[in-house]
Amino acid sequence: MLGIGQRFPGFSLTGVVSNDLKAAFQPLTEDSFPGKWKVVFFWPKDFTFVCPTEIAAFGKLEREFQARDAQVLGVSIDSEFVHLAWRKDKEELRNLPFPMLSDIKRELSSRLGILDPEAGVAQRATYIVDPQGVIRFVYVTDLNVGRSPEEVLRVLDALQTDELCPCNWKQGEDTLQAA
Repeated sequence: MLGIGQRFPGFSLTGVVSNDLKAAFQPLTEDSFPGKWKVVFFWPKDFTFVCPTEIAAFGKLEREFQARDAQVLGVSIDSEFVHLAWRKDKEELRNLPFPMLSDIKRELSSRLGILDPEAGVAQRATYIVDPQGVIRFVYVTDLNVGRSPEEVLRVLDALQTDELCPCNWKQGEDTLQAA
């Protein structure tokens, strides 16, 4: 699995950015959001149970991520058509404010090393990538366990200070000074 300090792989994926079929699909690459931090999170499959709770929770924090100059990108191995159908079907996903990317060929999840060998789906992984394309944070949970978008936001805040941050540090608190 790719980790801290490594370059996030290049990608070219179709993102679902709207519920309107005429405007729903947009090609996106690693260069689509120049100068921004990226929060890229993967879920195993659409039309499942844990995944929509996480996706909706990231959506609720979208303004917070945008305020930190970070672009949220959600990814699974499902097709863009399945993403669109799920957005239309699931109330909490209808107005999702960030793209749902289709890694149907499993290229990005394979390059990252997060393709679950038994289930054949992307593991429940989250990456924070700095504006230079370097992975600064990786968070992976069991396929059955949802993650905390609030913790991802907290870590993004800490990374953006470029300072030493103690355990449970939150934005606005003092950072540590090396003696």
